[in-house]
Amino acid sequence: MEKRTIVSVIILNRDDVAVKVQKILTAWGCMIKTRLGIHDGVLDNCTQTGLLVLEMVGEDGKIEEFVRKLNLIDGVEAKSLTLTLKI
Repeated sequence: MEKRTIVSVIILNRDDVAVKVQKILTAWGCMIKTRLGIHDGVLDNCTQTGLLVLEMVGEDGKIEEFVRKLNLIDGVEAKSLTLTLKI
């Protein structure tokens, strides 16, 4: 069986927490296979909320620790979902 782990991260007040989130993403970067960042608005209408969708690789315990570290930041909520492919 093959598995895929997705971590979704909601970020509020991007101006206040973006640097902290980026430090964690950089520290755990070798475990991030795919990264997609989405936020509403552009240019003058840029919003302070954002959504990250990450495809993770590596040990389950390390992914759980990554999610826990993100959740320690005020204004950030992260959750993981593991899908098992039955091939």
